[in-house]
Amino acid sequence: MSRYFIEFSYDGSDYHGLQKQPNAITIQEVIENNLEKFLGIEINLVLAGRTDAGVHAKQMFAHFDIEMDFKKDILCRRLNTMLPKDICIESVNLVPSEAHARFDAVSRSYEYLISSEKNPFNNKFTYYFKDHLDLNKMNECCLDLIDHSDFKCFSKSKTDVKTYICDITSAEWKELNNEFRFNITADRFLRNMVRSIVGTMVEVGRSRISRENFKKILESRNRSEAGFSVPASGLSLLNIKYNNIFIESWKK
Repeated sequence: MSRYFIEFSYDGSDYHGLQKQPNAITIQEVIENNLEKFLGIEINLVLAGRTDAGVHAKQMFAHFDIEMDFKKDILCRRLNTMLPKDICIESVNLVPSEAHARFDAVSRSYEYLISSEKNPFNNKFTYYFKDHLDLNKMNECCLDLIDHSDFKCFSKSKTDVKTYICDITSAEWKELNNEFRFNITADRFLRNMVRSIVGTMVEVGRSRISRENFKKILESRNRSEAGFSVPASGLSLLNIKYNNIFIESWKK
């Protein structure tokens, strides 16, 4: 039995998220179905994480186990001809049998895009917001995010996680060409966490929430104290990092 890592990207606009679910079309289902058509056997992908409906990914990983041999480059090319235009297979790599797409990931990075200019060609990937935002105030609150560890206040209610502890290593807002870009990296993220962080920070940028109140929201552990959740369209998973030694082992 051999284990393979599959690296892929997608535009999540027309899907009900990444993870397979009944009575709804998802990224995982589409990839698995096409893998099974090509390989002729049932394939079960183990995902590195999950993204909600409408969220995009520039880099996502999953692994699967298989007993048969195949040419990785041919599989990659054929899958890309079979898959819809909004899903792309970037690579397929043989990895050690103990490698795990989810548990061996050491960090994940997301980006959220807000456009201050209405543009019909960007509405699938940005959140149009016409009000002025004070990025200095928002970046001050980024420092509070990095100093904090319990993010229950930004987690979707009625989730079944065992802990709300996340290690955020970087968070920053930048403005470029009528766009506000929020980048954040952590070892893990809670469901809806980034979108609720962004929504709360938008209120900070509009001077509706002070930095002191932002700190109180963090300490409250109460989702109802935080701001609104911004639309999924502006959110993209940028990358997932693995240990360097692990990366080198799968490329040999």
